[in-house]
Amino acid sequence: MPISFDKPFTQQEPISEEAITKAVEVMRTGKLHRYNTAPGETSEAEMLEKEFADSLGVKFCLACASGGYAIHIALKACGLQRGDTVMTNAFTLAPVPGAIDNAGGKVALVEIDQNYCVDLNHLEATMKLTSSKFFLISHMRGHLADMDAVVKLCKQYNVTLIEDCAHTMGAFWNGKASGSFGKAACFSTQTYKHINSGEGGFLTTNNKEVMARAIMHSGSYMLFERHGTAPDKEVFKDIKLDTPNYSGRMDNLRASILRVQLQTLSENCKRWNRLYQAAEKGLRKINSITLSERPRQETYVGSSIQFRADNLNDVSGFIDRCAKRGVELKWFGNKEPLGFTSRYDSWRYLGEAPTLPNTLKILNRTFDMRLPLTFNEKDMGTITAIINEELSHDTARVSANH
Repeated sequence: MPISFDKPFTQQEPISEEAITKAVEVMRTGKLHRYNTAPGETSEAEMLEKEFADSLGVKFCLACASGGYAIHIALKACGLQRGDTVMTNAFTLAPVPGAIDNAGGKVALVEIDQNYCVDLNHLEATMKLTSSKFFLISHMRGHLADMDAVVKLCKQYNVTLIEDCAHTMGAFWNGKASGSFGKAACFSTQTYKHINSGEGGFLTTNNKEVMARAIMHSGSYMLFERHGTAPDKEVFKDIKLDTPNYSGRMDNLRASILRVQLQTLSENCKRWNRLYQAAEKGLRKINSITLSERPRQETYVGSSIQFRADNLNDVSGFIDRCAKRGVELKWFGNKEPLGFTSRYDSWRYLGEAPTLPNTLKILNRTFDMRLPLTFNEKDMGTITAIINEELSHDTARVSANH
């Protein structure tokens, strides 16, 4: 009887008892709103902002209602005007172009390379072609591009760099934290990210004007001084009157459980990488599979793994057969959006999709697999064995039909 796997791929670890205790303390006060504090009292959201900024090594942090919201107001706070073009890599999730659209920008999609990162040659060509002054780089599924080269290109063409770090919280390039390269960066604390509040996110920056505008956008009214890393009051003099309120604050309940999780982020990143390396070891034994090459400058967080099966004949059949044996794979090559995955040419609100042959070729055979911390290294052996068997069955079926 063929082996199967019985752990769910969407089951995160439970919220710790310490975090639950903190959350209950907040609920007992009734002070869930971040500005509902007594004189001299510091809110959970304020403390979280200070702690996250310190952990990242940046000056300012804003706790937001979601990562997508953080991207939206980061673009606005960095000066995006309605109709401005924003470049972003074509391999990303739908909230990224959605945030650009929400901010009034026009999306210019950029090709990816064999390692799922932005193609630097096509990025430079797009900079020249569009004269865009904004590049929103999506570190999709935790893959960091050569950030030294990206920063150099942005400086050369006077482009504002904003990082989408939804999948790279805790990652580094050449020892420098992901999220500390651009004018602003955005993180997610949605359930499947590296710290979990269901929904939530952060906007970080070293620029005081960007942070002041972001705080006002988030819905601070005139309570902007009640932020853990707010710039000086004088910075808000005109910004407080010129900046619209988009109401996207994080509440104290979510902040309280994130503060506890932030303390274990570094150790959990190591745990994810042990899972990733075990999965990688098993997948590399399969001749028909291609994995990305992680550059030595990258310190990644392997909370998911991607692989290509370039000789696969029946994609849907392979996914279904793996699913029946308990292995859940996502396919980024599907023309129709499914669940959380969608291909760039399905975002019809962007207008006519560009021709991106390399991206299509890569995504056409790319599979994505979550690695939740509810799994262990032994599980990776079972999972990769199932994948290997089902790929072999695909080849056997084709041979039998011939």
